Amino acid sequence: MSAKKLIVELDGQERARLDALISKGKSPAKMILKARILLKADQAEGGPGWLDAQILEALNTNLTMVSRVRETFVTKGLDAVLTRKKRETPPVPAIFDGEAQAKLTALACSEPPPGRARWTIRLLAEHVVERKIVATAHFNTVGRALKKRTQTAPDRLLGDPAESQRRLRRGDGRRAGRLHAAARSGAAAGLSG
Repeated sequence: MSAKKLIVELDGQERARLDALISKGKSPAKMILKARILLKADQAEGGPGWLDAQILEALNTNLTMVSRVRETFVTKGLDAVLTRKKRETPPVPAIFDGEAQAKLTALACSEPPPGRARWTIRLLAEHVVERKIVATAHFNTVGRALKKRTQTAPDRLLGDPAESQRRLRRGDGRRAGRLHAAARSGAAAGLSG
């Protein structure tokens, strides 16, 4: 784009909004810097109309920041300058995609290796690399992958919390606590009067 098309001209509302943002001082520093850049670059009537070199020196910033703020304002508007652009991709791609996640879950549900009573997160991390499910895996990553739950347990297994509940007595006569309907039928069958 040519420099002529990148002329910043703020109207009264935009100037007032930027002034308010700066004077409150509760916004992030980068947002305040962008607001100051726009106010200094304003070439509308009553605006200072500073050149980029003057803005750089006064605000102790760099040319890239000034030119990006100016370009974003001219092409996308004030809101685009003041709001943070949302990432399109995560900063680090996920190690466990759907297939690797399924293999990890199957491994965690399988019998542990000989000499082990159960799988540990560290042991799973070693085995997913040995079995070439993923190239590398930290045990914390394995733990987070296993912690993810895409489905909740059906109400028929847990019982409906809104359903009325009945108290049972233990062998010594004290209360056993509340039980959901699914557990009540099995517990009642095991209790003798």
